[in-house]
Amino acid sequence: MTTTPDPMPGTHGPLKDEPFEPEVLSSDLVYKGWVWDVRSDRVAYGDGEMVREYVAHTGAVAVVALDDQGRVLLIQQYRHPIRHRDWELPAGLLDIPGEDPLVAAQRELAEEADVTAGHWEHLVSSWTTPGGNDEMIHIYLATDIASAETAHEREDEEADIRVEWVPLSEAADAVLAGRMHNGILSIGVLATERRLRERT
Repeated sequence: MTTTPDPMPGTHGPLKDEPFEPEVLSSDLVYKGWVWDVRSDRVAYGDGEMVREYVAHTGAVAVVALDDQGRVLLIQQYRHPIRHRDWELPAGLLDIPGEDPLVAAQRELAEEADVTAGHWEHLVSSWTTPGGNDEMIHIYLATDIASAETAHEREDEEADIRVEWVPLSEAADAVLAGRMHNGILSIGVLATERRLRERT
């Protein structure tokens, strides 16, 4: 008879990230940006020190909008750093001080896709790139979809935004087949499939 070894010897309880705050010896503003800043921190770590540069981010929200036909709302827009028009979820920055993430998500869904939702629930939160920034994004599942009363004007990358309702299973297949690469979309779509499967 064979047994499966404990994949994480010595751990107890549910898997979770662990807060850890080594002493920050200095923190310098390297670049002040229009949207976010770059900082350089000198940190006491172990028996020595290390320097880490990172983007200081406001945080963000994203929305998996799911209609009564099981379709997810996807948007496509140009992203200059990757030179692609990638498929994404409606999303936006937490750049209004003190704004509740749920309120921000509701606002972004209306502004980017001209729709509203009657039911909202938190789906998952994720650090997008913990080795390079401190952004935490909160992803919500929105259902009971309706058209917004007014359409929003858009500019820059959002001026030619493309909006499509896609079957959730088709979106998940595209993620797993490597045809769509946006990390937030991947997390949101796969987490939604899991959430819905738990309800059946």
